[in-house]
Amino acid sequence: MELDAFSVVEEAATDVIAAAQAHGTAEPWAHPSFIDAIAGLQRNRQIRASHHPGEVQFHDRCVVCTAALAVYLGYPFSPFLAGELERVRKEKIFQPRVFFIRNLGFITPTAARRITFEETVRFERIHESTYRDLGFELVSIEPGSVADRVSAIKAAV
Repeated sequence: MELDAFSVVEEAATDVIAAAQAHGTAEPWAHPSFIDAIAGLQRNRQIRASHHPGEVQFHDRCVVCTAALAVYLGYPFSPFLAGELERVRKEKIFQPRVFFIRNLGFITPTAARRITFEETVRFERIHESTYRDLGFELVSIEPGSVADRVSAIKAAV
């Protein structure tokens, strides 16, 4: 998408995990502060991106995804996370229609992604329900090649 001159705001959780692991924390997601660290980085990236020109901007994850992650990990919403959810709602940061990229049917483990395929299915359901509960309309992007998914997104824009 970036190659097509669309603005893309990078995903934050992987960067938070990598930084924590580089500083000796093997499983940063085991600490409730993990959620706020992600939400804080997302906020900074979203604000920075708001100063970039362009009509269409894509966010590879946002604070709503972080709220879904909190639910998945069993953490209550911190005041910071709740405040960020309220800020993006009140300021209408995101369009009410969002692209929901469906599970490909497999998972490739990484240092940041240590869950089973079955856990990804559960997380996808939580993710979907979190977006719907917060009033978003989901545009499903079904499994397929990267080119097919990009085409589906561009056709819907």
